[in-house]
Amino acid sequence: MSFIIKCLDCGHNAPYYPTSTNCPKCNSQWREAEYDYEMIGKTLLPKLAGRGNDLWRYKELLPVRNPNISLSLGEGHTPLIRAVNLGMMLGCPNIFIKDERQGPTASFKDRQAAVTIAALKEAGITELVAASTGNVAISYSAYASRAGMKLWAFVTSLVPSVKMREIALYGSQVIKITGSYDQCKQVAAEFARQRRLYLDMGARTITSIEAMKTIAFEISEQLTNIHGPGENAPWRTPDWYVQAISGGMGPLGVYKGFREMQQMGWVDRIPAFAPIQAEGCAPMVVSWKKGLDKAETISSPKTRIETLATGDPGRSYEFLKKYVDSTNGAFESVSDEDAFRAMHVLAKMEGISAEPAAAVAFAGLFKLIRAGIIKPSDTVVVNCTGHTMPAEPGVLGDNWSRDIKFPSTMETPQEGLLAALTQVAPERFPKIVIVEDTMEARRLIRRILQSQGNFTIMEAENGRAGLELIQRELPDLVVLDLMMPEMDGFAVIEALRANPETAVIPIIVATAKELTPDEKNRLGGHIQALMQKGDFLNDEFLEEVKSLIK
Repeated sequence: MSFIIKCLDCGHNAPYYPTSTNCPKCNSQWREAEYDYEMIGKTLLPKLAGRGNDLWRYKELLPVRNPNISLSLGEGHTPLIRAVNLGMMLGCPNIFIKDERQGPTASFKDRQAAVTIAALKEAGITELVAASTGNVAISYSAYASRAGMKLWAFVTSLVPSVKMREIALYGSQVIKITGSYDQCKQVAAEFARQRRLYLDMGARTITSIEAMKTIAFEISEQLTNIHGPGENAPWRTPDWYVQAISGGMGPLGVYKGFREMQQMGWVDRIPAFAPIQAEGCAPMVVSWKKGLDKAETISSPKTRIETLATGDPGRSYEFLKKYVDSTNGAFESVSDEDAFRAMHVLAKMEGISAEPAAAVAFAGLFKLIRAGIIKPSDTVVVNCTGHTMPAEPGVLGDNWSRDIKFPSTMETPQEGLLAALTQVAPERFPKIVIVEDTMEARRLIRRILQSQGNFTIMEAENGRAGLELIQRELPDLVVLDLMMPEMDGFAVIEALRANPETAVIPIIVATAKELTPDEKNRLGGHIQALMQKGDFLNDEFLEEVKSLIK
């Protein structure tokens, strides 16, 4: 396998050695691997059909001369999942989730650790140092233990104790730093210098960037399997790539992957990039929105999402800004509260439990779609970077569980069981009737309601059945479509308002129809809210529901 290391500052080419971290000509630490793209572009695609489904299927484009298969834990080739419910909720049907939770240690950092440890093992290195906010150290610990190497893991005191214990479980030495992540990196670097040990340098580590680009390869290959070849190339790319960032290493590598595929003629374009940060530590977003070429640093991050608390992104911002601008992308930031809400939405709408850092990416997606930056017709891939650890109470909020107290032993077992179950019986929850002729729309409204509270939800597929259901159940709220067979929504409303038993039941009309002035007058005074389908992400819908069922 032939590759060279090119300096991004002076252009000097040099052979690759993991311990050589500086350009021999200008001393820059910003270098990257280059390959024979013309030859690989012509020969690699036919070989992939006979290869295993892991990141090593692209070994000709990785800086490891002889990959040691015995070190592998099955990294790479994580699923690309269509977010059907989110797509309906957002009015953007082509949203895909790159599910990096399914790596060996449940985060996208497994790619970084797998390639780096393979390269270090090949070079005979037996000890390494890494600063981490959790996931990097866990991944490195797993792969280092498999390779018979020792890891010195420097972590901030804010890293959840459950993650620290997992790092230690693999046999790594955990050094806890009471300070910021940037200070943690400084201490780790000085320790490595004094001990003359290999230091992981994040985005400046050649193997890390090379590992992350395999995400791009997989996305294009998987989209091609779903939709077929691109218009002018054998593989496809999405319109947008969205990822939460701290130091920015992930998108830097993913961009390089798309760029290399374009160089080899596999794809005809690079997607727009949307790096998302937490508002309490968003130096790249703030600097980009100010039009700055260099990032302003944040000395005291104010976010509860510690894994994203990099206040000084250094030159990563300069490179990432160039990539975002050249692809017509956008930097964006979201609040911790938006991220925690996105965790709930993602879990309850798609069955995916994501870490808070990954939820930042989804909250950013919601924000960009609301702003009209991401269009309804766009194909979007969001990197779900890792699985959540045991959820903290602050994430779940109050009333996330219901307690059952078993009654006195004086009662028979059957009586005691029935008495206990009455404490969580559905009859205690507000009743909502959904009247909608489209099954997908009924499912969407049900999932949105279920994601936000406890309700007894009943459905009807046409106006006549809906009217009968409402008259029989007398619900607390009705969510009603207007355009339905047999009996439209207007007729249902008139019948409900004419009956004293149903006249006061609140009604929210959810419709895709643009109403005429006459139709709006016909509804006037008879409904509590009018919602356009495709705008259900808007908090107004949930706020209306909550206010109407009190």
